[in-house]
Amino acid sequence: MLAGVAAAAPAIGLEDVPELMSRVDCKYLVTASTMARLAAELGDRFCALRIGGLRQFRYSSTYFDTPELLTFHQHRQDRRRRFKVRTRTYLDGGGRWLELKLSGARGLTDKHRIPYDDAPGHTLTPSALDFVRDTLLGELRLIAPETLGPVLSTDYKRVTLIDHSGGARLTCDTGLLFRDDRRSTPARGDLVLLESKSVDGRAEVDKVLRRLGVRPVNVSKYCLAVAALHALPANRWHPVLQRYLTHQPTPRHRQTRPGRSGPVVPGCWGGRS
Repeated sequence: MLAGVAAAAPAIGLEDVPELMSRVDCKYLVTASTMARLAAELGDRFCALRIGGLRQFRYSSTYFDTPELLTFHQHRQDRRRRFKVRTRTYLDGGGRWLELKLSGARGLTDKHRIPYDDAPGHTLTPSALDFVRDTLLGELRLIAPETLGPVLSTDYKRVTLIDHSGGARLTCDTGLLFRDDRRSTPARGDLVLLESKSVDGRAEVDKVLRRLGVRPVNVSKYCLAVAALHALPANRWHPVLQRYLTHQPTPRHRQTRPGRSGPVVPGCWGGRS
């Protein structure tokens, strides 16, 4: 379904896509029929990102948190100053980045990132930790946690639509899977998770979705994954959990490291990143 939407839109190369690192994000869950209506309403206002002949790409992200899940609880409590740390691997487009997403005043999201091709996606190198510490202190006046380790990963496919104006984009995600070293759970395959990203939160996409009767949802992939995989309280995201996930997490085969007979310690697995 998304492949058809992307194929019908004019193409744009990555080199022509403007940066949108500081923006307002609005998220929606829509059915395939609503996605088709949205695409029809937008017409040729948006282009589809194309890299190497592809318009739909596989993403894999590994999220880092403290043993007490500090960043999860910051989001659950809706702290004004909060952050998420992840590596993101572009499985089709190529490359890996270390990304730090910051939430601060006025509902803005700021993303800071550095190339991370030379390190495994499930580890934070000393230079990566320096980047996290310096960015948190400089941007949010926060002291970085002393301990950050891998907690879980998300895998999904994405189509990215770019507004011709350059001030907005729409990411369309399907096939979402949450996983850690012990469990995994998929999202519903018949729903699309949309993220409208714009400088002011009033993009044409948001206006069209409102006309179609679609309202934003409170959702974070990482927080949904933690709540689902760890069975933690998640009142803020409960409606989305109930609607979006297909079933309870299922156990994964326990992994062992070479030369060891015991299981991998939770939060310290390797695997695909």
